[in-house]
Amino acid sequence: MNKATPGGVTRRGFLGLAGAAIAAPALAACNVSGNSGANNSGGGGGSLKFWDMPWGTPAYNELGKKLVTGYTPPEGSGKATYQVIQWNGFYQTFSSAIASKTGPAVSSGAGFQAFQFADQGQIAYADDFIETLKKDGTYDDFLPGVIDTMKTDKGYVAVPWQTDVRPFWYNKALLDQAGAKVPTTWDELLAAGLALKKIGVSGFATGSGADNPGGSHHMVAMMINNGGGLFDADGKPDCVTEANIQAMSFVRELTNEGIIDKGAVSYTIDNLDTQWNNKKAGIGIHSPGLAARASKVGKDLHVMSPLKSPSGTVAGLYFVNNLMMYTNTPSQEASEAFLKYYLSQIHTYWENPVGMAVPVLKSIASADYFAKDPNQVAIVEKWIPVCKTYAAQKTQSFAALAAVDGGQPLAKFAQTMLQGKTDPKAALTTLQQGLESIVKR
Repeated sequence: MNKATPGGVTRRGFLGLAGAAIAAPALAACNVSGNSGANNSGGGGGSLKFWDMPWGTPAYNELGKKLVTGYTPPEGSGKATYQVIQWNGFYQTFSSAIASKTGPAVSSGAGFQAFQFADQGQIAYADDFIETLKKDGTYDDFLPGVIDTMKTDKGYVAVPWQTDVRPFWYNKALLDQAGAKVPTTWDELLAAGLALKKIGVSGFATGSGADNPGGSHHMVAMMINNGGGLFDADGKPDCVTEANIQAMSFVRELTNEGIIDKGAVSYTIDNLDTQWNNKKAGIGIHSPGLAARASKVGKDLHVMSPLKSPSGTVAGLYFVNNLMMYTNTPSQEASEAFLKYYLSQIHTYWENPVGMAVPVLKSIASADYFAKDPNQVAIVEKWIPVCKTYAAQKTQSFAALAAVDGGQPLAKFAQTMLQGKTDPKAALTTLQQGLESIVKR
């Protein structure tokens, strides 16, 4: 899984969830919908348990504990406790605790985790809570579209609190050295890549080695950019489309032209960061924290605007991290009161800062402490409005995405494409079959 790093973490907790979800024993489904069914015995003696993940530097969890222990509950409700859950084996930790009714009342966690546990009847839907946000005006503080990513046919499974976007980055010094301009279209990306190649630099930095989901993200991002995606509007795997074939044909061209480094198929996350740091990467899709990860060249790194694809579309890929409430809680009212408080305090993470991803609240995104970084502002203003999740072309996410993301079919597909030897349609057909086997589980 991705490592937390100062200056912005990559999309934590989506990775490897597939294997964990499949291997973990299924929880008993209660078919709970709405906010009914809260178990007043949960949370331990009336206290409310909040479980959190290592989302940034160690200072992140130190600050998180301070925020949670500083919570003053409404009269009649217990105080909140804070517990850090490590990413290694996190799904088993959650599932075992939930099954034994010793789990949290509220938590952060993997991006598709709430969808999984909602299917198993363990999530308290956030519809009533979101209505309170609408009434007090907080709802309008969310960036457009991010709350909708939590919506399912049964209701909202969680509330967003940060996003992990996959924007294009470029090294201005290297583009200047190569005599290339910043691309705005795929054709211009190809031209810039050929120019960078002449000075020994990759024009589409990527990698799909061990424990590196970057290649998978980048392939899907290119599909979405071209108006495609992994699924149709009904959530059924739909990989073999003209938009996807065109996108992957372009990736194969980048590979065969040497614009994608020949070693990319085996690059780990650290290998890819080294490419950027060593001035061997000029353009590429990466996490919001690239400038901090590649600190040796950080001053030369800039976020590009989303590219216009051959289909005429402008789009990108993002992941929406969220806060979820569980049915096993001292009371639903207690969970919602705590969540309201916590949302009002999350600005502190960016004020300090402690290595966070991109905020979902306008008030944070427009604050001086955030706006001083033009790259982060560009991600908020240019990328988030056009980004879609792994669910595209379906507008709503669903539980199976946890097994799709980081799963073997998508990882193998990315490696196949980066080798540049397989016909894109054939590779997409194999991916389609792999996704169908996952979705049917």
